[in-house]
Amino acid sequence: MRCQPRYKGQVYIWLKNKQHCLLCDEIADSTLPICMACETELPWLGDHCLTCALPLPAAGLTCGHCLKQPPAFEQVIAPWTYSFPIDSLITRFKHNAKWPLGHLLAELLVQCLQHRLEDDLQRPHALIPVPLASRRLRQRGFNQATMLAHWLSASLDIPCDERLLLRPQDTDAQQALNAEARRKNLRNAFALAPGAVVKGQHLALVDDVLTTGATAQALARLLMDAGAARVDVYCLARTPKPGETP
Repeated sequence: MRCQPRYKGQVYIWLKNKQHCLLCDEIADSTLPICMACETELPWLGDHCLTCALPLPAAGLTCGHCLKQPPAFEQVIAPWTYSFPIDSLITRFKHNAKWPLGHLLAELLVQCLQHRLEDDLQRPHALIPVPLASRRLRQRGFNQATMLAHWLSASLDIPCDERLLLRPQDTDAQQALNAEARRKNLRNAFALAPGAVVKGQHLALVDDVLTTGATAQALARLLMDAGAARVDVYCLARTPKPGETP
């Protein structure tokens, strides 16, 4: 015997509660859990390379590396430099499973992307999260790039395809490697899923941080060689050059 009525519609329960800032615990000024003061003090990315988003001293420039060796991706969109407190928030999201922090950063990235899409950014056909090595996926229990991509997909109404790219090799962690070692570490690390069709598609890779760009370059080259029309990169933060402050 069923004691609950059969109702197939969605049920909404509205709570008149106030959001508290996840950074300082003060009452937030909007629907997002961050106050205006903390949002303003985030390390927003200023002048940067038009291609790879590397922080630069002036606007409208392309860095020397991108001029000398143009990457396979078209451009990187990142709201922040990888410095305090963004570095701490990303680390806690990625390594301590603090998902509300990741969700907050994703929603702020959504706002950045919405402004760019309304301005001059071409809308991609799909969002593609950077795949995580299976060993680290088992250890961590989730892929932060996939979570970010799904949050972006829901807010921007852009499909997310987390099965397009594979990472068949368990490569060493990139964090401890220099630029050249990162590139060597990623040789043959990625593959397209069997039957994947990317010809003529404009795709956007989604990740948390872009450091040397080796991962983005390897994936973008794989997609472009398979016939993709364009590859962009959406991430939360961009690191400055080693030894430089943002």
